[in-house]
Amino acid sequence: MFSDNKKPKAMTELGGQPNRIEKHTKIKGDIVSEADFRIDGKLNGNLKTSGKVVIGKDGYIHGKVECLNADIEGNFNGELLVSELLTLKSSAFIEGTVAVAKLAVEPGATFNASCNMKGKGASNTTTPSQPAGATSSTSSGYKSSAAQSKNEPAKAS
Repeated sequence: MFSDNKKPKAMTELGGQPNRIEKHTKIKGDIVSEADFRIDGKLNGNLKTSGKVVIGKDGYIHGKVECLNADIEGNFNGELLVSELLTLKSSAFIEGTVAVAKLAVEPGATFNASCNMKGKGASNTTTPSQPAGATSSTSSGYKSSAAQSKNEPAKAS
């Protein structure tokens, strides 16, 4: 009935405990890691991880971010490369260029970015400015609440 052979729970799949940059902390430089990251302070530089990036409500990144998944509540300015899901919360403010497989935008989020989305079953032919299997859309000054009058989720075609 009771056993000592319980398997320990892993904190994350790849890199152990997640990393955290707290509010009122400023970092200038590049970060490379396999673990998840939560940014509540300011990062002026590049962040590359095989995990998830969370930018908290007070968080700010100016630079290039490469990650598996991202949840953004704060501010981002630069190049954002998300290989799976990017979730923009209502308080998010995004400027720059974005490449993503899936995008979820809550009403109220500001998305001022050029966006390339990987489509399912897309051909492997590319143009010099577009990666293989990507479709392109551009948003200029888009605030999701303006397009969603009944708080319905945004749909991409």
